[in-house]
Amino acid sequence: MKIEEIRETLRKIGFSENEIKVYLVLNDYGSMKAGKISKLAKIDRSSAYNALKLLLEKGMVSYVLIGEVKWFQATGPKRILDYIKEQEEDVKKIIDKLQERHKSGKAEGQVRLFRGLKGVRSVFYDIIRTGKDNYVFGSEGQFSERMPEFALQFLRMKKEKNINTFMLERKDREDIDVKRANHKYLPNINESSAVTNIYRNKIAIIIWTEEPEAIVIENEAAAKAYKSYFDFMWKFEKNR
Repeated sequence: MKIEEIRETLRKIGFSENEIKVYLVLNDYGSMKAGKISKLAKIDRSSAYNALKLLLEKGMVSYVLIGEVKWFQATGPKRILDYIKEQEEDVKKIIDKLQERHKSGKAEGQVRLFRGLKGVRSVFYDIIRTGKDNYVFGSEGQFSERMPEFALQFLRMKKEKNINTFMLERKDREDIDVKRANHKYLPNINESSAVTNIYRNKIAIIIWTEEPEAIVIENEAAAKAYKSYFDFMWKFEKNR
């Protein structure tokens, strides 16, 4: 793994740039004084001390006193996993209360827009969270082509949650999801970059352009109307 990949991962879990520089110096070179750390990290002494303070609070760094001088050292890299677990436990403590506040403040007919592959991924995670079957039409296999690794992960998550997918597709389309999906095909239709997902009380329209976008409409009446349209087509189309 390249050093920039390590830096990017540390950024994702909340390390500042100076924390990353200081932590990597200590991890790579071992125990040393703050002055040496700032020199190797190429930051000023006060910035090094601030980063050390934050890393000490995270449990990523410790120190020993030799005389009156502090010698700092990085804790083992596996401490990072413990740190993430601690964050997860803290979040779990507030999830229920946040969920209550989220529901009470949410208006019927909410529309949300997501951009990029990360945004689209959040829509599929939402499908998993609902635990309800997903009804899809318009797929050209873009999900498995653009996000192959996550598509396999999504398949495993669906299996764990016992979620089924029902797909109306253009003839001869194949998806990586075929093992966990029921397929029927629609003849004489053109290719489309827009894929519609209907699940629970939501409609998610994913537009697979160069930078994909997803529009999620949370409205029970609209979802029922789309589902009725889907059921009508499903009833009269052929099995794959």
